[in-house]
Amino acid sequence: MSRARILLVDDEPGVLYMLREVLSERGHDVVAVSSGAAALGHIDAASLVVSDLAMPGIDGLELLAHVHERRPELPFVLITAHGNERVAVSAMKAGAHDYLTKPVDIDELRLVVDRALERSQLRTEVRLMKAERALGRRLIAESAVMRRLLESIERIADKDLTVLVRGETGSGKELVASLVHAQSRRESGPLVRFNCAALPAELAEAELFGHARGAFTGAVATRRGFFAEADRGTLVLDEIGELPMTLQPKLLRALQDGEIQPIGGRIERVDVRVVASTHRDLAAEVKAGRFREDLYYRLAVVELVVPPLRERRDEIPALARGFAERYGERFGMPDVSLSPELLDALCRAEWPGNVRQLENTIARMVALSGPRVGLDAFLSPSAPAPEPDAEPPAEGESDAAPLPLRAQVEAFERGLVVRALADCKGNQSHAARRLGIGRATLIDKMKRYGIK
Repeated sequence: MSRARILLVDDEPGVLYMLREVLSERGHDVVAVSSGAAALGHIDAASLVVSDLAMPGIDGLELLAHVHERRPELPFVLITAHGNERVAVSAMKAGAHDYLTKPVDIDELRLVVDRALERSQLRTEVRLMKAERALGRRLIAESAVMRRLLESIERIADKDLTVLVRGETGSGKELVASLVHAQSRRESGPLVRFNCAALPAELAEAELFGHARGAFTGAVATRRGFFAEADRGTLVLDEIGELPMTLQPKLLRALQDGEIQPIGGRIERVDVRVVASTHRDLAAEVKAGRFREDLYYRLAVVELVVPPLRERRDEIPALARGFAERYGERFGMPDVSLSPELLDALCRAEWPGNVRQLENTIARMVALSGPRVGLDAFLSPSAPAPEPDAEPPAEGESDAAPLPLRAQVEAFERGLVVRALADCKGNQSHAARRLGIGRATLIDKMKRYGIK
């Protein structure tokens, strides 16, 4: 059974102590509180709730209602006094996973908790597989915060609501927006992206809403805008906080009425779901007068917050290995490995650029160090991390900034040399002939790339 964070709630100190000791011995992180009111602040971080029924203030049934509203799939085990089994059965119909009666039998407690956690873990794995299948790529979601995010995406994806995705630069907002589309009823429709920070206001309007022929100088032909192209699909507005104020009323009309008006053209109706993303605090932007309040509330029907990498450090090793494998294949280097010392350093490092910065760092280390990447590659000034505040690209599979052409060429050449030597079992003469170069040239390249 994997380690879990269990929230215990009981107003009897003796019972609370016993429950905490038993579950801590099982290797779980246990948070013990003596009231339902105190438990409310710990629901979001919990993997399981075990609560007494009869407590002053917020009792077990009321706490169950709060849990079901905030996190419907969080397993909840109710503890009742002997004779209250009928109430416990009613609680199970209301969403509780199971119940225990006092005095609590330790073996039964362990069994019920194990079953609840196994069921929750299985549900998480199924959700992750569904998300990966919908997106067509592997996802890393080993932390509690990312699992809750996937849980939220699954709940709202199929509901045709406008979604605002918030998060720091490089945290993965674009991936979340793509996942919302991929798990929605619009998945067979187009997914169109527009970077609100990429163009000045006059060009952005023409790009978003289109224009008629002759509407302005240079408009030699009628052009459909991004809204029209996303009809019956999803339009992702990256960095919505950068959208010029002059365009915000027109966007509001499109969201409210489903109507757009190309420059110089007639009003058209469109059926588009909008997913907006931003690294800014839009509520603060509204107070500062830089963003329309009515547009903010129209966009933030549902808000999804992507946690920064510092809040999910336990995912760094899996992310790093995944990026290393991806770039190893791209650069012709099979079986790329990262040393334990390197992974430990990556987990301890600060990542102001979040997942994108980590990806770019791994890409550079693989390109410059080869298939066996050690701690020295991370500490070496020859493989600096990218600027963390670089803006993300509007489209593409990866958020990583492209490597310079020379680095890509050298990485590819190194991969060819490594592969030739492996195929020839280390025989330099045979490998040189296979590559069409002299043995001396091969040796020079081996020295240059640190190949032994």
